[in-house]
Amino acid sequence: MSNGLLLWVDDEIELLRAHIMFLENKGYDVTTVNNGSDAIDLCSQQTFDLILLDEQMPGLSGLETLQKIKDIQPATPVVMVTKSEEEDIMDQAIGSKIADYLIKPVNPKQILLTLKKNIHQKEIVTEVTQTSYQQSFMDISSQIQDSNTVEDWIEVYKRLVRWELELSSTESAMTEMLEMQKEEANNGFAKFIKKNYMRWIEGYDENKPMMSPDIFKRKVFTLLNQNEKVFMIVIDNFRYDQWRILSQEIGDMFDIEDDIYMSILPTATQYARNAIFSGLMPRQIAQMFPELWVDEEEEEGKNLNEAPLIETQINRFRRHDKFSYHKINDSTGAEKLIQQYPNLHGNNLNVVVVNFIDMLSHARTEMKMVRELASNESAYRSITLSWFRHSAISELFRLLATSDYKVIITTDHGSIRATRPIKIIGDRNTNTNLRYKLGKNLNYNEKEVFVIKEPSKAQLPSPNISTSYVFSYGDAFFAYPNNYNYYVSYYKDTFQHGGISMEEMLIPIITLTPRKR
Repeated sequence: MSNGLLLWVDDEIELLRAHIMFLENKGYDVTTVNNGSDAIDLCSQQTFDLILLDEQMPGLSGLETLQKIKDIQPATPVVMVTKSEEEDIMDQAIGSKIADYLIKPVNPKQILLTLKKNIHQKEIVTEVTQTSYQQSFMDISSQIQDSNTVEDWIEVYKRLVRWELELSSTESAMTEMLEMQKEEANNGFAKFIKKNYMRWIEGYDENKPMMSPDIFKRKVFTLLNQNEKVFMIVIDNFRYDQWRILSQEIGDMFDIEDDIYMSILPTATQYARNAIFSGLMPRQIAQMFPELWVDEEEEEGKNLNEAPLIETQINRFRRHDKFSYHKINDSTGAEKLIQQYPNLHGNNLNVVVVNFIDMLSHARTEMKMVRELASNESAYRSITLSWFRHSAISELFRLLATSDYKVIITTDHGSIRATRPIKIIGDRNTNTNLRYKLGKNLNYNEKEVFVIKEPSKAQLPSPNISTSYVFSYGDAFFAYPNNYNYYVSYYKDTFQHGGISMEEMLIPIITLTPRKR
């Protein structure tokens, strides 16, 4: 079986016979011509895997031939082979999107390397990545078994995300193995949360992780105390794997300090984001600022009071920071922010909430076409990246890259693809979230959930004296027995939040410092 079909174009092709024999012995089929016109004719008749093209030829030059070949076969990699070391020629060739540039005399190993890079890269990367993950598999499994601190679990999660990103860019069959390992890790993580969460909230554990109410105190105010100006961007429902993809887009503009913190429960916007902005747990908000807290059963929006909550936190710490608050729900809102940007420099702190990813996850649940476009984690990340590249938010980052702001990127919670229905029964006042429920007289299987029977101890509001909070974990979601099959088919494989998983609770908090080139 051939390793690939090559076209080699050179006016001194007979002097390259040894190179051609070397490639043929390596399994390549090599077609040769000695001028640009013949090369163009051949490209009109058949498709090549790669073309080696001399730059200096009588008649049509290499660059002229390249342009015409690109018109016929735009996707075929072309490697320019030339005696010329002139920078102008190199720039023109690179500007014409050549795959590689080799200076004569070339040795056969150089050519073989460029073939591997341009024809076989995907198979080689797949094979190497697959082998590397197989070698790491047992080590990660041991790490999952031995994890008993938040730092341990963050390390496990970071390793799993790294492999997920690497394997998703290949055609590896190992992705199923990784899915199983993520499931194993999430089950272990849920046991860890069940054992420790209440101790953290009740203040019995001095090793309590940084959580939602700590973000301003430990990150934002710390920077402001150092006379830094802070631009805080809260991207709703933003997972660590999505951050890793976006970081590749902005990494050359900023120095990046990459960190992870833990969302409170429920991992839902109403609770976690209000906790970030107020610096308080939900029950404390409801008690201290009842006019700013909206109960589950009330119809009005749950996050309409974010600017006032920030103000209460600034006042509580007797600070005098001048701040602005902006919520972006669409491209018009983002463009409006860009227009206002020059006027924000007088503030110590600017806070921007971006709702796109949360809107995407809801649209994916409700619209079949969006579900098709974001059919799995990899596609979900891809849409997130596409949005970022083409939105005014990327323009905001370009502006921030030339500013004197410290930039904090974070989120209120992540999400998990929910695939496993579990049954729960509640009255008609029970909330609609699929990953957590609160209500009285809830009926469920104790072994499948994490239950908080005394919400006040978890610093959660309690609408009734007998209210419980019930959380799903792993990839489970709640379904009611009546109309069960419809419910399951509608919500299975949708991205949900509110419960216990590494994806929902271990979330990015990133500090960016502009490089200011």
